[in-house]
Amino acid sequence: MQQKLPVITEPEQKEKSNKKIIIVLVVLFLVIFTIVFFNSQLSKIKEVQITGIQYVTSSEVSEKADIKVGDSFFFQSKDKIEQRISELSAIHTVNVSRKFPGIYKIAIVEHDVTAFEIKQDGTIVALLSSGAEIPTLSTQAQINDKPVLTGWTEERQADKLLLLKQLTLIPDHQLTDVSEILPYPTVAFPDRILMYTRTRFEVITSISLLQEKIEAMNGVIESQSPGKITLLLADTYVPFDVELEENTGNE
Repeated sequence: MQQKLPVITEPEQKEKSNKKIIIVLVVLFLVIFTIVFFNSQLSKIKEVQITGIQYVTSSEVSEKADIKVGDSFFFQSKDKIEQRISELSAIHTVNVSRKFPGIYKIAIVEHDVTAFEIKQDGTIVALLSSGAEIPTLSTQAQINDKPVLTGWTEERQADKLLLLKQLTLIPDHQLTDVSEILPYPTVAFPDRILMYTRTRFEVITSISLLQEKIEAMNGVIESQSPGKITLLLADTYVPFDVELEENTGNE
């Protein structure tokens, strides 16, 4: 009786060796490609685009961002760039995005202008809702859109910041007639202010009551002739012609 001999298979060493060589070549190619790529201009920042700025300069933003043309395009943290730029007092929000190859886009939204201030030397600065002071070449038309603060000395800076916060909370259309705001403190009302309007009213109120009283002020202005309005614990209105008659009678 004949027995079948087992089939003898060819060794697979040659095939395995070929696979190893291919793997080594692929890895080597990837390493070389990576080295060449990250040393090429394709991996570098070639342009930084900054949009939305009015009160800060491109150089200020670039300095805070700490990125420049020629830096690595990939090894930058967008979150950290946004955090650094947000340290600028005029910045409300910032968004950093990348577009390959080589473009960084920095989109900025600044704080709104709440008021203007005339300094003691006569210069005009824009006061942002954040409290930041920005030098400006504003035209008279621009100033006419916002209240102008005068007489706010260094001792009154804390009150000025509170005033700016209150102005930020009030809709723009309720402030269009307010032309000038001055500190006018008393012992009873250390945050008292005096406001002049473009329709020739004088308004006495306080910073803490301003938001609450602004609607009543506009109601008097829209329905009465120019006069003096007091909006504190009690609200009063005296037309200038009556006040003039009373002063004349007392002489």
